[in-house]
Amino acid sequence: MHGEIVTTGNELTSGSVQDQNAWYAAGRLTAAGFQVVRITFVGDDFEMLSETLTRALERSRFVIVTGGLGATSDDITNEIAARALNRPLCLDRQMFDRIKSHARKRGMEMTPPLEKMAWTPEGSRMLNPEGSSCGFYLVENRIPLYFLPGVPEEMRNLMDKFVLPDLQERFREAPVMRRRVLKLYGLTEPEIAQRLDDLSGRTGNVLLGFYPRFPENHITLSLRGDDARSVADELSRVEEEIRRRVGGYVFAMGKDTMESVVGRLLSEKGLTLCVAESCTGGFIGHRLTNVAGSSRYFTGGVIVYSNSAKTALLGVRPGTLRAHGAVSDETAREMAQGAREVHDADMALAVTGIAGPEGGTREKPVGTVHLALAAGREVFSGKYRFRGTRDQVKQNASTMALDYIRRYLNGDPFLPGI
Repeated sequence: MHGEIVTTGNELTSGSVQDQNAWYAAGRLTAAGFQVVRITFVGDDFEMLSETLTRALERSRFVIVTGGLGATSDDITNEIAARALNRPLCLDRQMFDRIKSHARKRGMEMTPPLEKMAWTPEGSRMLNPEGSSCGFYLVENRIPLYFLPGVPEEMRNLMDKFVLPDLQERFREAPVMRRRVLKLYGLTEPEIAQRLDDLSGRTGNVLLGFYPRFPENHITLSLRGDDARSVADELSRVEEEIRRRVGGYVFAMGKDTMESVVGRLLSEKGLTLCVAESCTGGFIGHRLTNVAGSSRYFTGGVIVYSNSAKTALLGVRPGTLRAHGAVSDETAREMAQGAREVHDADMALAVTGIAGPEGGTREKPVGTVHLALAAGREVFSGKYRFRGTRDQVKQNASTMALDYIRRYLNGDPFLPGI
């Protein structure tokens, strides 16, 4: 069952704001077995939006419109929809009372701009009548149209609680659609393509997609069919074949992240972790503590940006710094050992490097990063060179550091350095 999404707003067409609504709606629709055949971005223009809406009704089985339902002067979706569908604007008393109640609770006066939000095309019905998010739907020539707010949180709430269930009820014959996402780190796109080159002709009807998500690469497997069990079995067959070719580079699936996978492994093994960060400036600790329940395994971290901090807080020897420099295997290893003692953790991760854009030398160019992992009676370390902006170097360094833990706990070899 196919449909399309129309998202409105000058802030989108001007590039001032990055769209999140169409991306979210398309993903949710695809996962539910619906096919999105077109996504259109339109500015706050009567003629363009009216034309887009009219054409969408001619070629699709359902239409979702986001944006332009607010109280400001550029929120004109209600008026455009009324004119395009040749329906008069009518006051939705239920929506009006909801807006009025919402305003009263916040000490606001019920003004004409707020009232404007309750004027919708004749025949419309309010979505979520018990909630505060404004949205409405109507049916035109058997085609349902859903008008959702542009605020991402409100749009997602209405999409999940009302639009998807309504579409599933209307189109019960929609096929089963399943999608899996394999997340990889440590292989470039060309390297992935080379490893999967001979997979052509062995995937059946499973569609493969390749998407860079710096510093990761994602492979999607999608299949549409009539039977959920057979679809799942076929996806598993292709997934197994892909994993055979890319091995331990797959670190997660679906919504899992590198930090959530690492956290789960630490929890399962009953181990604790601490970090010592220089060039990443606390980014690794931030990622680890973004996972709910991380206090079970993360004991703490220390940011040692200067040489004096490395010595005072972690016990890195001045002689080591003089002989090898702050960016070296020797310093990283002493940072990890010192952090482990300070925090009394089972494992300690350390990173030191040159994030740039300045500070590099011929021997140690920008992007040079040293990692060390103190675990058990051993200390593992490696030297890496990451290219890109300062932010990209920090992202790559933090991901490689977390991957060190994942690979160690899984018994996999570390990614080779330079």
